[in-house]
Amino acid sequence: MRKTPNDELVAYVEQAILPRYATFDAAHREDHARTVIAQSLSLAQIINDSPRYVNDDGTKTLVDIDMAYAIAAYHDTGLVEGRDTHHIVSARIIRADKTLLKWFTPEQIEIMADAAEDHRASSKRPPRTIYGRIVAEADRDIDPIKIIRRTMQFGFAHYPQLDKEGHYERTLEHLHEKYAEGGYLKLWIPESPNAERLAKLRDIIHDEALLRQIYEKIFAEPRNC
Repeated sequence: MRKTPNDELVAYVEQAILPRYATFDAAHREDHARTVIAQSLSLAQIINDSPRYVNDDGTKTLVDIDMAYAIAAYHDTGLVEGRDTHHIVSARIIRADKTLLKWFTPEQIEIMADAAEDHRASSKRPPRTIYGRIVAEADRDIDPIKIIRRTMQFGFAHYPQLDKEGHYERTLEHLHEKYAEGGYLKLWIPESPNAERLAKLRDIIHDEALLRQIYEKIFAEPRNC
């Protein structure tokens, strides 16, 4: 099985899909999509190389690299219609893109759409397929400083009426709600490096002086929302 995605598929994504991210908020621009792509491909390879992942019939689970790549590339395209339903819209965009039939069967496209729909961290149910687990895990991108910066960037873009302290309180509330112990973020692949990174982020969340220091530094950075 190939370890890198189809060159023609990559060319199509580079030309027609990734440029869409340029219109989204600063936390969901093209750099985010590329990070999720890279993480998805890495996780797919981990699964393909590990004997731990087996199907219900006992056969080895093998992830299609092209599918993992495409899901990651499309996963946030639904932000074009807003954040609340972006996962659903992303799935709709995948189903509607007939160019994907060059590389995938209708059945594969449906699995890809389901995975995009399932990637959202606040989802009440686990992803339905291994592909959903991959993109959901890759989307976490738990780099503590990057998470704090993206949380603040989202606030700057969507809550411009808040002052400095208001943004701090919103940032703190979101970090606790999503990333602290008992938060709604779930990790789906134990071999992912996200477990160690999440522990580091939680240490920062619980160290108010350190979190405030990081917040002040990021707040002083030039903004491009």
